[in-house]
Amino acid sequence: MSCPAWTAITLKSGLRYRAARILRVRFVERFDRLDPGRWTDAYLPAWSSRAAAAATLTTGAEGLELSVPVDQPLWCPDLHETPLRVSGIHSANRSGPVGSTDAPQPFRGDLTVREAQPTMLGFVPHFGTVSVTCAAHLNQRSMFSAWMVGLEDRPERSGEICLMEVFGNTVRAGEASVGQGIHPFRDPALREDFSAEPRRLDVSRSHTYSVEWTPGRVEFRIDGTTTRVADQAPDYPMMLILGLFDFPAEPGDPADVPRLRVSEVSGS
Repeated sequence: MSCPAWTAITLKSGLRYRAARILRVRFVERFDRLDPGRWTDAYLPAWSSRAAAAATLTTGAEGLELSVPVDQPLWCPDLHETPLRVSGIHSANRSGPVGSTDAPQPFRGDLTVREAQPTMLGFVPHFGTVSVTCAAHLNQRSMFSAWMVGLEDRPERSGEICLMEVFGNTVRAGEASVGQGIHPFRDPALREDFSAEPRRLDVSRSHTYSVEWTPGRVEFRIDGTTTRVADQAPDYPMMLILGLFDFPAEPGDPADVPRLRVSEVSGS
């Protein structure tokens, strides 16, 4: 793995982070191990806990493999309306104190922090090119995604750039619907701009999903080919989340375990 010399910057909130915006250094991760200085191995743990939201994963010469076995506990079972299991990691982590509403990606309006999270900022770009190379095995009730989202040190810093999102019930032989685009959430400067287009794409084989993120513009690509362009862009640091999801209430074979293998993440 490369170890770039990041520049320290301070946000208005006082949160310090290592940002690639100034130096334009290259970040490369091939997951020979999961470095806790780069990755949190639990999905949005402020809303539950690191233990309750822990991912099922392996790392090594072939990269990162996320899986969701049938005995993996439900994620936030008393709060999330749709039963959900998830194995996810993200390249930064932070929250306010227990009882506050201060944490990234709240999924309903009445959430409060259940476990305070230390600030960890492994890869937090502000503009640049971000790529994820991966392959997935999905069943009818699973999906995988890679997306960037604001750290929400201020509530409006919450927009999302979705590199890709694929649901297993759209996968056919050599085809899948690939979601890409922008979600504004609580960012008033952004608007919803997202679609899931059918594509000739075998997601069981490795592909590179990437974005070129510049002021006011995001270009989405698959294997180097431009697939869509957004004429807007979040303008703040963002973390990368890699996630594999299982929806046990949906039809499908629970014994058919979904898997996501990520061979490389890069940023420049």
